[in-house]
Amino acid sequence: MNIPVEVPGLDTIIPEIEEGRLLVVESGADSAKSFFVRRLSLGAGRVRCPVTFVTSRDESEVRSLLISEGESRERPEEWVHILERDGIESFDEFVTDGGLLTVDSFSYLTLNLPPAELATSLRRLRTACRTQKMTAILATDRGMLDPRSEAVVTHLSDGYLQFHAREGPEGVLRFLRIPKWMDGKFVDRNIYYEFDGKRIAIDLRRRVL
Repeated sequence: MNIPVEVPGLDTIIPEIEEGRLLVVESGADSAKSFFVRRLSLGAGRVRCPVTFVTSRDESEVRSLLISEGESRERPEEWVHILERDGIESFDEFVTDGGLLTVDSFSYLTLNLPPAELATSLRRLRTACRTQKMTAILATDRGMLDPRSEAVVTHLSDGYLQFHAREGPEGVLRFLRIPKWMDGKFVDRNIYYEFDGKRIAIDLRRRVL
């Protein structure tokens, strides 16, 4: 089942995440990445796609955020299964038929995996996504993975989104880069976005230099 991308502006170039794919979402200290993967998880529920949400944080914290960020009549607890973990060596226990697997923070939870073992785990996850028609979204923190592990993740992902934020003359400047995407189309430019903690909006008319 495809997952809708319900982010104003971004949905015009990426309307949905195809089933069977593995997507990596990266950011630095900005919380936009985690907000975005929760947004995708909520969107999955709206199309009746079950969600397994693996978190390195407290289960009740993630549940509260999903409830507060969803629509007023939604009950994400009915379709989102939240699992707390201190580390991940294999994704096999999270495989479901036709569901969405969200992992935040993937880079923290796999921190102790050597690059070769990380590659094996991700290849198995890729295979599971295609055979079980499930989708995997891995949220990662910039700079946490070593260069070899980062190369493994980039190579084995189907799509890669990067949320960036830096100080500018007028305050914090935010932009999105998409260096890799499913259909071979590269949107490798700095796309301006706004984020206030409750909403992400993409402005395709503005380019950040």
